[in-house]
Amino acid sequence: MYLISDTLYFPPVYEASSEGILAVGGDLSPGRLLLAYRSGIFPWFNPGEPILWWAPKSRMVLYFDELAVSKSMRNILNRNTFTVTFNQNFREVISNCSTIKREGQRGTWISQEMREAYCKLNEMGIAKSVEVWQNNELVGGLYGIDLGDVFCGESMFSKVSNASKIAFISLAQHLKKENYKILDCQVYNEHLDSLGCREIDRDDFMKLLNSES
Repeated sequence: MYLISDTLYFPPVYEASSEGILAVGGDLSPGRLLLAYRSGIFPWFNPGEPILWWAPKSRMVLYFDELAVSKSMRNILNRNTFTVTFNQNFREVISNCSTIKREGQRGTWISQEMREAYCKLNEMGIAKSVEVWQNNELVGGLYGIDLGDVFCGESMFSKVSNASKIAFISLAQHLKKENYKILDCQVYNEHLDSLGCREIDRDDFMKLLNSES
């Protein structure tokens, strides 16, 4: 496991441990975070603990043609009960992601330090959000890092049934129209699987990340 110094550097992802941990330490500065995502690496750690940088052997991704929208979800979308916006209230989205508890997702691990780091990236146009509104109330959303042709999803939340699915589906449809290659979802969970995401080998993910659009 690589111990990070002040130098902006990460070792190659194939040096990650069997659990997927590549490095420890460092900071959440904009330059380091952007280098991490461009290198196929993301931070994931408990508040109060050293920063852990991950590059798991299997990567959960969505190929846009494989997006799974159930008949019931199509009906919900067609009712126009919800309004979807893009990058209109990043801070409130990440705040909700950090406080809502849900099985199989990492939202409760988003510390104040992480929130401020990603809000700074949002101000730089790098981190972006999707908001889902119902009766002018924010009821769901997600945020992630926009690399220009790959979107790295970080976390999502839902206060009412299906709101996070609507955010995800809306983002996927938007990215497909903009000719993005994939939506990176990092690690497996059943919620993502139900939406059409699947695991691919880290080497295949790195080829996609580094290939020309």
